[in-house]
Amino acid sequence: MLENYIPPYNATVVDRLAQAGAVFPGKTNLDEFAMGSTTATSYFGPTRNPLDPERTPGGSSGGSAAAVGICDAALGSDTGGSIRQPASFCGLTGFKPSYGHVSRSGLVAFASSLDQIGPLGQTARDAALIYDAIKGRDERDATSLAIDMAPTALEGLELAGLRLGVPAAFFADGLAPDVAARVREALDLLEQQGAALVPLELPHLRYAVAVYYIIAPAEASANLARFDGVRYGYRAECRDLSELYLKTRSEGFGSEVRRRIMLGTYALSSGYYDQYFRRAAQVRTLIRQDFARAFERCDLIAGPTTPSTAFKLSEIPDDPLKLYLQDIFTIPANLAGLPAISLPCGFDAQGLPVGLQLMGPAGADERVLRAAMSYQDLTDFHLRRPACKS
Repeated sequence: MLENYIPPYNATVVDRLAQAGAVFPGKTNLDEFAMGSTTATSYFGPTRNPLDPERTPGGSSGGSAAAVGICDAALGSDTGGSIRQPASFCGLTGFKPSYGHVSRSGLVAFASSLDQIGPLGQTARDAALIYDAIKGRDERDATSLAIDMAPTALEGLELAGLRLGVPAAFFADGLAPDVAARVREALDLLEQQGAALVPLELPHLRYAVAVYYIIAPAEASANLARFDGVRYGYRAECRDLSELYLKTRSEGFGSEVRRRIMLGTYALSSGYYDQYFRRAAQVRTLIRQDFARAFERCDLIAGPTTPSTAFKLSEIPDDPLKLYLQDIFTIPANLAGLPAISLPCGFDAQGLPVGLQLMGPAGADERVLRAAMSYQDLTDFHLRRPACKS
């Protein structure tokens, strides 16, 4: 749809990084319009995981994850886990800031109430430095917030007395045994340093994936309506305006984008809005309330980033619902607008990295980053690389 399109202005995050002295070696591959978790829906084909070219780097920001190493850090967008899942699959640190902490001006909108830009890097300190450069209020984005602009402290958080919530739902059926074992080992290490593990029940979390896949496609169907062949982007050959709209969108969008537009349009249509979108929005409120109550009892919430390690590109399921479940642990932070980070916590039996996810209350971005720094000060998983296949 956007082949050969050259944007007339930079995203705010790009301008802010340039002002800080950053150098940009290039743009990276991603799933089409950020809709996917493997980069397989990209117009340019899938990105390959640097640790094993037969495997996915994750998505949608898989190209950004694969690029870290030839550059110091990369930017990604995270609507349901698209920074954190690639970070987990590639053994990196990926940070999704609180909603509104980073301007989305210049980001092609997918789901406006969920999208957030954030960094991927080798370490939590890398992520903090990039976050500090891009955060803050922007007049070009009405959803951005006026926040404390003081630099993030680059020393780890005191772990003694830190209350870490551990939801039972994060260790339910479907979690790979090696992933569960590595995450529990990470929690044990933090407990040995004085952190208190607090069991949590988040009763509405089981609806998070269903809620997300109503709200996100609904917002996408509205946001992508602008790609109609009239103003910019791909334009199909046609005889009249109606045919222009139909052919341009049918030919210009890939199958996954079309699927989500149709889902979203259906959820918003007359007769179904109350049954689907309104109910999803109400359950989203319940999920936010679950987190608010949980953070009265704990300072951070910990668990796995993904239910598995990186899988082979040849094993991507034909059933989109199976792929959607890869986001089961990352989606909740987007629905609630929370800061969340993925960081390496070990390897599975195949030598593939496992990600630990830490989430904090909205606005507690520094707490999340510094807790990640503390864990990385105790371990070297973020520095180790398994033998790569070529």
